[in-house]
Amino acid sequence: MIGKKVGGRTYYYLVTSARVDGVPRVVSQRYLGTAEEIGRAMEGEISAPGEARHRTFGDVAAVWATLNRLDFVRRVDDAVGAQRAATTLGTHLALAVLHRATAPETELATWWEDGVAREFVQADLANHWRALHRLTPERIARIETTIADAVLGWLGTGNAALAVDVPQFATFTTADPCRCELAGLGLVVTKDGAIPLASHVYPREGAPPFAALAEDLRGRHTDGDVTLVFTAGQAAQVDLGRHFVGALPLSDHPDLLAKPSSARKPVDPERFAGLTALDTRTMVAGVRRRVILTHSETLHNAQARAFGDELGTATRELAGLDAALATGTYRGDRGQVNAEIARITRGRRVERVLSPSLTGTRPGEIRLTWKVDDAAVSRLREEFFGKQVLVTDHDWPVAEVVTAYRARTHLDSTFRWLTGTAVAGPSPRWDWTPHRIAVHTLVTVLASTVTHLMRREADRAGMNLSVRELMDNLAGIGETVLRYPSTGGRPRTRRLLTERSPEQQALFDLFGLTSLGGSAARRSSAPPASAR
Repeated sequence: MIGKKVGGRTYYYLVTSARVDGVPRVVSQRYLGTAEEIGRAMEGEISAPGEARHRTFGDVAAVWATLNRLDFVRRVDDAVGAQRAATTLGTHLALAVLHRATAPETELATWWEDGVAREFVQADLANHWRALHRLTPERIARIETTIADAVLGWLGTGNAALAVDVPQFATFTTADPCRCELAGLGLVVTKDGAIPLASHVYPREGAPPFAALAEDLRGRHTDGDVTLVFTAGQAAQVDLGRHFVGALPLSDHPDLLAKPSSARKPVDPERFAGLTALDTRTMVAGVRRRVILTHSETLHNAQARAFGDELGTATRELAGLDAALATGTYRGDRGQVNAEIARITRGRRVERVLSPSLTGTRPGEIRLTWKVDDAAVSRLREEFFGKQVLVTDHDWPVAEVVTAYRARTHLDSTFRWLTGTAVAGPSPRWDWTPHRIAVHTLVTVLASTVTHLMRREADRAGMNLSVRELMDNLAGIGETVLRYPSTGGRPRTRRLLTERSPEQQALFDLFGLTSLGGSAARRSSAPPASAR
């Protein structure tokens, strides 16, 4: 124990010393208090805290640890060049990413004032939005490149990448309150973990063909192969002359859908519970290709529930139409009634199983009956529900093909969370000019990069979590701050982390949170300001 005399008072610390590179050094210290405080504590007279507050800790600490591991601030500052501001652009951007990744629905000022972020980063919040405005297109491109290099260096698993399209990226309010601008986002992401490396935002109105977008994305990633990932709706637009993983319309391959379930094998029970697949070859656009028929129990059950809801809605609407015909409140002719029946069933799978028929020819005499074809329902459940037909030119294991195709699903889910309607922007709210959309996109993509890196780390540790599930688990690791009355200096503060579930503890250890936010001494108590 040592004492430090400041302003006529002596403050005592419990010190641990060790030799570092052969030289004796203090490696940790814990503030104990004044002699009077130590005496009262030994006699059991420990004062109660004057106030306490609780705040989330784990999500902010883990994201900040990931940013530090990427050397984010230094890399961004090097990319943008010389600066004069006290708070660098790298720090401002790191703060924006930290906020977006942990509290996208909370105003920045509120999150900063009430949260734990100030324990990790020092920033001039008053100039935050003005600083981000200095992110020119050239700087944005250089930042994306340098962070992509950091990601690839972290992974150390090669440069194979995927080009994906997220057409429902975000909605931006324009200067005209009656209009809004829909934006899509093309991305190059890592094959391992779907971690964004490069992006291209585009307006949905007059959007480029998917094939053209894919070529642009390929040009943004010159290191290694880029595999195009497309959905069944985009299949007709794609030139299969390059590496690809995509989905094909189910209706184009009835022979595959009719294959018995015994033809399929489990893909990877640990990673993909309930997923089976048939790996074969068939003709696609006149060329014999490798195709994989997959069946997911989870998707099957979800589609079955949705179909039940659709069928129930359709039959209720048909019953309402029948009642209106019977009471005379609807007196359309047969052509009008048939049009109404088509409206009720059009574009739905229920038209495969519903058989409506009309009797009578004149308005007021027309009646409606219908029946559900149970055999057709069984065929629909057996041949369509839960299934996808994937096509690829790669010889990857089936699990890798499935993972590549699902990259877009994971990204779409992440962006829906990061850019939802409640996502907070600067205050007062600004009009979304092209430049501001570009800045918003950069922050969102970088937040996705960080959280997908974290998700990959959790996955490698055996925790199969979505980004949202991961962040919710981390946010559940809270910090209680106890502030004790002053005894002549600054009030003492004690910080305690909340009890953790086994999964939270695993994440706590995975991201090394025990060493974040200050030393062990600071985590337990703090000396008066004059003694530090």
